[in-house]
Amino acid sequence: MAGNDNRLDTNRRGYLKSGGAVIAGGLLAGCLGDSIPASKPENSTSETTSETTPQEQGYTVSMAPAGEVAFDSVPQSVFTILSHHADMALALGHGESINAMHAPGYIQSLWSKFLHHLDGVSVDWNGLYSSWPPTKEKLYELDSDVHLADPAKVGSAEGWSAGDIEEVESNIAPWFGNTFSDTHQKPPAAWADDYEYYTLWEIFANVAQLFQEEARYEALADVRNSVLTTIEDSLPSETERPSAAMVLFSTSDESMWGYKLNAPGYYAAHTRPFGATDALAEVAGAEYGETGGNITLDYEMLLEADPDVLLVLGPMTEYQNISDIRATLSEHRVAKNITAVEEGRVYVQGTRNQGPLLNLFQLEMTAKQLYPAQFGEWPGYVDGEPYPELPTDEQLFDRQRVADIVSGER
Repeated sequence: MAGNDNRLDTNRRGYLKSGGAVIAGGLLAGCLGDSIPASKPENSTSETTSETTPQEQGYTVSMAPAGEVAFDSVPQSVFTILSHHADMALALGHGESINAMHAPGYIQSLWSKFLHHLDGVSVDWNGLYSSWPPTKEKLYELDSDVHLADPAKVGSAEGWSAGDIEEVESNIAPWFGNTFSDTHQKPPAAWADDYEYYTLWEIFANVAQLFQEEARYEALADVRNSVLTTIEDSLPSETERPSAAMVLFSTSDESMWGYKLNAPGYYAAHTRPFGATDALAEVAGAEYGETGGNITLDYEMLLEADPDVLLVLGPMTEYQNISDIRATLSEHRVAKNITAVEEGRVYVQGTRNQGPLLNLFQLEMTAKQLYPAQFGEWPGYVDGEPYPELPTDEQLFDRQRVADIVSGER
């Protein structure tokens, strides 16, 4: 393990920590989310703050829990853990700067299904360091310009202390990320006083300032706002909306997990705007009412919930097939009686741990899956294929415009 002789010149690193939260560790029970199927919003009341100064004088960015961080140049080597941060770097034209992420092969296989429709936008993340949980030794080896990751989340990993977080920040590069806004989870106790919850696009705005790519952010935000306006203008009345459930099936047994559709946090950023009835809310009990929003299910509970629409996480990767899942459901003595199964409304979803690019596609796909009369029929997903092709007049956003923004051509 490198010691103090590995301390790096902060002028060369291009940053200087200038204030912010107390750095501390802690343990957080649970997993990283739905990144690996076999394992187990945007309603924010917080305000983001950021200040930039002329480029030649450097600039500062601020976001909880890292606080205010000053840079004298745009980071060229970027460490990430979770895919919402990686998606943000990609959307801002900095995808090639990423040197690490959790489960890079899985993330590449999923993102590629969507990016297929954005001309000139692709990723090559296979073989990157799989960064959860990270090790200090590897962080020294990567020698990144910024750790685009939540220090409170890293502090929750086994073997990480407050001193470790500070050491990495002082000797290598600062932390700058926010993870517990996913479902408004409680951060480790030592971080609670300094933590704030942001929407997906508020986090994205701050990351855009980190990369000095505010124009790209504003252009993509305009696209997203147009999508939301289309959705809001076309939603049927609440009495005409379907009930739905979002589930993740185990790849090894009959285990399954259910997730909230309408909760705060960026995990529900593609389902909350539709205001569908969450079929799991009444059958899940008090456990489901707590922040976090994932519960263990069985087929009997799913039948009791009896959703009109079943949204299934996982099959847009190589780990599962939607055709196999539909066959299993239709042949199961209990599951075959679920309304969504009987009526053929079992649909594929991508991931809750989305960034801005996947958020645009997932808003579109969810609109069609829940409200085909208003937004056009969902053509269905074919196992192993990209996100399906949609007629231009049925797309909720202009693919070429988004591709041009990411590529810096607009």
